[in-house]
Amino acid sequence: MQATAELQVIPVGQGVTVRNEIMQVIDVLSQYSLKTETHASGTNLEGELKIILEAVAKVHEVLHDSGSVRLLSYLKLETRIDKQPTLAGKQL
Repeated sequence: MQATAELQVIPVGQGVTVRNEIMQVIDVLSQYSLKTETHASGTNLEGELKIILEAVAKVHEVLHDSGSVRLLSYLKLETRIDKQPTLAGKQL
């Protein structure tokens, strides 16, 4: 099932800057067959629902393994059965 999503990952308690953690998120997402669009508050994703969920789980695994004690993620997810959702279809 095709889906679009917006993912925002917040490493809690990591200090003022989380640049290194966000770069890790971008690196993990690039390893999946997803279309990604990173913006100031998160990353838009397009691809198979199963792959999106696997990628989010991997993001948590990688960040925890690299020392992030607490992560807070917001995932907005859209699936449709009347047509295929795309990121391009979301643009005005």
